[in-house]
Amino acid sequence: MEIGVRILLAFLVPQVAHVGGQEDGGHEGCVPGFQVKHYQVAYSGPFQKGQALIQVEFDDCAGNEDVKFEVSDPSFDVDGDLNLVPQRDVLYSSPVLFIHGLSAHADDMAQVEVTGLPIQSPHTLRDILGLGQTLPYRSKRSLLVPPMIVTENQRPPFPRVIGRLIPTEKSGNHIFRLTGPGADQDPKGLFTIDIDTGEVSVSRSLDREAIATYQLEVSTTDFAGNLVEGPVMVVITVIDQNDNRPIFKETRYTGEVLEGSPTGTTVMTMMAFDADDPATDNAVLRYNIVKQSPENPSSNMFYIDAERGDIVTAISPMLLDRETLPTTTYELEIVAKDMAGSEVGLTGTATATITITDVNDHAPEFTHPLFEAYVNEGSTGVVVNLTVEDSDDLATGAGRAIYSIISGNLAQSFEIQTNPDNNEGMLSVVKPLDYEATKFHTLLIKVENEDPLVSNVGYGPSSTATVHVTVLDINEGPIFFPDPLTVSRMENIPVGSFVASLNATDPDTLQTQNIRYAVLRDPAGWLSVNPVRGTVNTSASLDRESPYVHDNKYTAVFIATDNGDPPATGTGTLIIHLEDYNDNAPYVVPSVARVCEDAHDLNVAIVGGRDKDLPPNAAPFKIELGKQPGLDKTWKVTRVNSTHSQIMLLHSLKKANYQLPLLITDSGVPPLSNSTEVKVQVCVCKKNKMHCSSAHSHRASLLVLLATLLLALLWNIDYAGYLNHPVRLAHSVSPSVLQHEYTQRLTFFRESRGTQASRGIPMGWESIVSFEMNCSLPGAQARSATAEGGDKKLQASRTVSSSPQKIY
Repeated sequence: MEIGVRILLAFLVPQVAHVGGQEDGGHEGCVPGFQVKHYQVAYSGPFQKGQALIQVEFDDCAGNEDVKFEVSDPSFDVDGDLNLVPQRDVLYSSPVLFIHGLSAHADDMAQVEVTGLPIQSPHTLRDILGLGQTLPYRSKRSLLVPPMIVTENQRPPFPRVIGRLIPTEKSGNHIFRLTGPGADQDPKGLFTIDIDTGEVSVSRSLDREAIATYQLEVSTTDFAGNLVEGPVMVVITVIDQNDNRPIFKETRYTGEVLEGSPTGTTVMTMMAFDADDPATDNAVLRYNIVKQSPENPSSNMFYIDAERGDIVTAISPMLLDRETLPTTTYELEIVAKDMAGSEVGLTGTATATITITDVNDHAPEFTHPLFEAYVNEGSTGVVVNLTVEDSDDLATGAGRAIYSIISGNLAQSFEIQTNPDNNEGMLSVVKPLDYEATKFHTLLIKVENEDPLVSNVGYGPSSTATVHVTVLDINEGPIFFPDPLTVSRMENIPVGSFVASLNATDPDTLQTQNIRYAVLRDPAGWLSVNPVRGTVNTSASLDRESPYVHDNKYTAVFIATDNGDPPATGTGTLIIHLEDYNDNAPYVVPSVARVCEDAHDLNVAIVGGRDKDLPPNAAPFKIELGKQPGLDKTWKVTRVNSTHSQIMLLHSLKKANYQLPLLITDSGVPPLSNSTEVKVQVCVCKKNKMHCSSAHSHRASLLVLLATLLLALLWNIDYAGYLNHPVRLAHSVSPSVLQHEYTQRLTFFRESRGTQASRGIPMGWESIVSFEMNCSLPGAQARSATAEGGDKKLQASRTVSSSPQKIY
């Protein structure tokens, strides 16, 4: 029956997701109830009894034990497999069914939408109750169950009889029983049955918006409790009363409409909701405008569609003019009334605020046809503000102005922009003006709106004005030409040499002024300038390799000052391109090389030449051994290319540090040479590691010290006269000495402290020093001496070269 099928929206009370919390055996993360809340069934003809329409998804998170389902239409049920099936052949169904699932762990609702149904409009109580479809359902040995109805909101007294069940057996030998929600289940006690007569009564007032239909079961038993007839379903339908007012979702609605819109333009839609039965007039709404504020130029500027709630314009487009209306905002009080708008209907109200928005139906106009401006030559910035009038909204594109210069700006010296605060046009000078070139400028300015002008307004979209700009003469500073001035000069030219002549002119051609020059910035202090003639000379030597020179260029800045009132200045730049002169000797890199003591490859390192000068005063370089005799017995230098050479050993050396003298010469004219040294470390190499000596390199200074000491010992000792005087050494000599072909051994025996020294050698020798030195010295001769005094003695043996050499 339709009233039982089309449940009111008030029936959709909030679903209880957790009735008693997660019971034992619940699933972690499970939400009790229908897992899918909305379903659809397509109607293609009468539903057949037992036909599975859909399968619902329900989980009470506790195994779905003792779950009961109730369908808003008693013609349907949910079986044990959770299928929605008709209990009998159903010719027609309501468009929406509600399924109520209930267990000890869940209480939830689901909605089934039936699509494709033929349109039916019930108008009579017989149609609402479904009496026009079938006779009261009855089967063999079943109770006759007539439809039962109850009007909601009934007043006492209670209980009230609402119907009577008719058994097939004779009365007096059976008992009527009524079960289900509303009887022995929650909400308990709403309905009762007389066990003898079968009269069904309602015990208190009902609310259709809470529950629209009740589905109960009735049966008869004998006095021993044995089932005689039934159970048979009885459906109790709650008849709606108009007890709910229409309610708007919002208390205030807003809308907009463009000025000049045609009559009948939709502005907005109002929509209210009534909780009463939508199949009755109780929920049929009608809309009406009861008040408009303000009421001019017409009290009926807007109309609302009574059924749909659409608000449309009812005024002519010419009267809907934002610029002539008393206000741009109108408020409408809207009333929605149920009972199809009848006098007995209940009402709900809301406010609609409608804003008349602007369109560009007024072009901007300049307030004056001519504007004047005065500007100092050489200056920039805003020189005049152009004012306009526009009736449109300045906050929209219909009122915002756009300015442009349409003539008089050939040099692009001017620019105009819109001031966003007041819509004025700000005319600016962006390129300095020259009084001596042009004293007056005439500009033609156009203004229009951002939005295009609407059609049929009878005038053009823009306005024009003329601007006269007068240039004022000021004393301008001298101008250097060219700027920068670039010259080329050789570095190291004599002090006082001429470099350049500065040329600065005064742009104030209508005045006679003198110009004086001065140095403003000279980082290295190399230059001077004649204050009257502007000639630049050197005051110091120019050095291309100076840190003040970048990319062979030296930059200085000069200032020129005129004698105007007040004086004006100008600056100019002088760039000197310095040509190279061979004034830097080359040098060798790297300065340190390493080689293994037992290396089979005697190539020590590849060294390269470096020179601060430029070609041709640099490479190619000539790198060779120093001029000391004997170097070519151990070392060899071979040229690799124009900048690098290979250092090689002619035979292996023992672990030590060696200073190898090299001579490098550049290709300048004349060439420059440089005597330099490369430290060669001969290291012990084990397991891919180099163990090098940390001692100082063997070089000429050590040999000179040893030679002096030994010569003093060997040649200056008086063997006969000083045997009774102990000799003391003043220095402790490092035992790390080069190993060569010849061996010399010098042993000093410890002498007692406090004995008197002879020949000026200091006292206090406390250590015994022993070292060996091999040296390869052509023409060497051996000398020896022994000095003894008591138990003290000094022994020395020395191989001395007849021509002293530097050993490496």
